[in-house]
Amino acid sequence: MDAVDIIVIMFNGLWLFIPAMLPNSAAAMVGGGTKIDFGRSWRGKRIFGDGKSWRGLFGGGLAGVLIGLILIGISAVWDSENFGGYGPFMRNIGILFCLSFGAVLGDLMGAFIKRRLGMARGTKAPILDQYDFVFGAFVITAIFFPDWVYSVFIEGWHIAALIFILVLMFVIHRGVNIIGYKLGIKKEPW
Repeated sequence: MDAVDIIVIMFNGLWLFIPAMLPNSAAAMVGGGTKIDFGRSWRGKRIFGDGKSWRGLFGGGLAGVLIGLILIGISAVWDSENFGGYGPFMRNIGILFCLSFGAVLGDLMGAFIKRRLGMARGTKAPILDQYDFVFGAFVITAIFFPDWVYSVFIEGWHIAALIFILVLMFVIHRGVNIIGYKLGIKKEPW
């Protein structure tokens, strides 16, 4: 395997992971309304906080599925062997739902952890802020489609795709949050 093959593997992994990258930004844009924890507390602290709403959860998750369907359409038109990769149609849908809603649930898990640590909404939490959605997307997808996660992100040189995503997510997360802050969508630039 040469360097070009490894680069193709890395970008294929990134292409396939895009449905997990969009949901939390979309959730911030469409969120609001009824809070997931209904304002309740657990052990004296809010369960998730005001930043997590049902509209954000479903709007963000469905936005990820929609972008995934667009990517599948592009792959079908492009007829690319390298940038397809979800599998047969019904499997496509399942993987897209797992990646998208897994990302939103991972972010929700991050909020839960931050509340347990006594951190206020918007408090900077390095590593947790950048990777909670990545962890959620991979865990949920691996539960339902372990063979797909293994073959696309772990097996052989495909581990390069996982490493590439982990490195890139830090940079992308920071950049997207700064843009969201400047647009007035986010209250903090992290």
